Amino acid sequence: MNIKIIAVGKIKENYSLKYINEYIKRLLPYFRISIIDIPAEQILDESLADKYKSIEADKILSHIKSNSYIITLEILGKMLSSEEFAKKINEISTSGYHELVFIIGGANGLHKKISDIANFKLSFSKMTFTHQFIKIILTEQIYRAAKINSNEPYHR
Repeated sequence: MNIKIIAVGKIKENYSLKYINEYIKRLLPYFRISIIDIPAEQILDESLADKYKSIEADKILSHIKSNSYIITLEILGKMLSSEEFAKKINEISTSGYHELVFIIGGANGLHKKISDIANFKLSFSKMTFTHQFIKIILTEQIYRAAKINSNEPYHR
């Protein structure tokens, strides 16, 4: 199964990229994984925030195939343990989906049209994190799920 992570905003810090790239490398035996960074729209007028989020949403949608399983990362999403997350990924991969897409919003969150198409809404915490930190957590948890689903050591 292919896994795609679509995130609004670009990571500039080398230390964050180092961690993300390490997990992507570790995931190669399990999944083909790619990350697509969508440029964040600069909001100069807060009254137009929804318009700018809509522009970001259209860019996100252009990278999603119609037969993809979509998981949005949202503060009000469902929280899962690592084992539950692994089970969720296993269920998706055995349900005929060829691509699993994770979507990470930018500083202004996700537009409703992205949230509305999600097959599943996931939350790592009720706290707000930077998107680069969430990318690190997400890639690590996908790797942990792959190890759990393969009955390999790592997750303890």
